[in-house]
Amino acid sequence: MSENSTAPDAHAERHRTVPAPASAPASDRDRDRAEPRFPGGPAADPAGSHHERRIRSFRPRRGRVTVGQGEALRRLWPQWGLDIDGLHPLDLGELFGDPDLPVVLEIGFGMGEATAQMAAADPGTGILAVDVHTPGQGNLLALAERDGLSNVRVANGDAIILLREMLAPAALSGLRVYFPDPWPKKRHHKRRLLQPEFVELAATRLRPGALLHCATDWEPYAEQMLEVLTASPSFDNTQPDGGYSPRPDFRPLTKFESQGLDKGHIVHDLIFRRNDA
Repeated sequence: MSENSTAPDAHAERHRTVPAPASAPASDRDRDRAEPRFPGGPAADPAGSHHERRIRSFRPRRGRVTVGQGEALRRLWPQWGLDIDGLHPLDLGELFGDPDLPVVLEIGFGMGEATAQMAAADPGTGILAVDVHTPGQGNLLALAERDGLSNVRVANGDAIILLREMLAPAALSGLRVYFPDPWPKKRHHKRRLLQPEFVELAATRLRPGALLHCATDWEPYAEQMLEVLTASPSFDNTQPDGGYSPRPDFRPLTKFESQGLDKGHIVHDLIFRRNDA
């Protein structure tokens, strides 16, 4: 992911990490897994036991949170964040304060730099960005505040539950899945997000004409994505030849991606359009 320039003193402040207890008792560690680290911020397990336990496509990632990220979580989460609990239908017009605003769902945003760039470049589109990485959630909130991005909301939890339980049919104007975990080992392929069941669920929440845009630098996963999306009766490939798409200008080239390209990785974009079927 690309880095953002900050003033020297702000840069130093944002990169001081919040210390963790050196040897917390087991009971304390168990409690920390169940309780939010930031009061009023993202919940540790927002859906709890309300929904079935299934094979998930993501690993819960807490990580070390900088002082700046933690402060953003404490201050901004009540305003711009939401927990995916699977219990309450989500009104996107109310969430963004504009019933006519088209909203794109982004699943997995890392540290949020690319998300912030896309939001700044297209203020007429709302971005509902979902991840389980606490430092990234705090970082994206901080970027949104710094850049005055009123069209970003950050969701914490399982995107499958969000799609299935909380969003209305045809609620979304687009879906973005950039560099999801490739789960490279064969025995883990069942954990990959881009499966036929996911694609058909997503189709029910996308308006006709909406774009489903995926990108990956893992060749076998790109091949699976292309196979699954091509087989779906709900989507049409935007490429006349039925293959991969060039990277569109609206998807920023991140630092992470640039490093991969320097190492010889090939990045594949796939852009499919929701049809009327």
